[in-house]
Amino acid sequence: MNTLIFRTVAPFLTALMLLFSVFVLLRGHNEPGGGFIGGLIAASGLAIYGIARGVAPVRRALFFHPLSLAGFGLLLSTVAGLLSILFAVPFMTGLWIYPNLFGLEVPLSSVMLFDIGVYLVVLGAITSIALTLEEKEVALEEKEME
Repeated sequence: MNTLIFRTVAPFLTALMLLFSVFVLLRGHNEPGGGFIGGLIAASGLAIYGIARGVAPVRRALFFHPLSLAGFGLLLSTVAGLLSILFAVPFMTGLWIYPNLFGLEVPLSSVMLFDIGVYLVVLGAITSIALTLEEKEVALEEKEME
């Protein structure tokens, strides 16, 4: 299925899926969506790019190792839960701040921090699995050609 059309369309489709995954992530605490489904959409986009172009371009595009992304996401999610303990409220209670950025009040919450952490955990774990499977498939194909 590695046709010229697929290789040409894959980068655009991946960019669109990554953009949509961020949209789903950001609307997740108010409407359906969130970190989990956003991470799945992003990982699917990177998997499509990996099928079209190979594993090496995906690894270069990620900049960090996928499991490092997952570890950092787990840290963010843990910090989001522990913040409530610092403010003497029940564990995982949503905390809000309202900073002014360029004259605009922006509501930020620990819930959003948790969602971003989940997004990174899912993105890192699924991408790592997909890249490993793709590398194994390429290795098997090369071995069969010998």
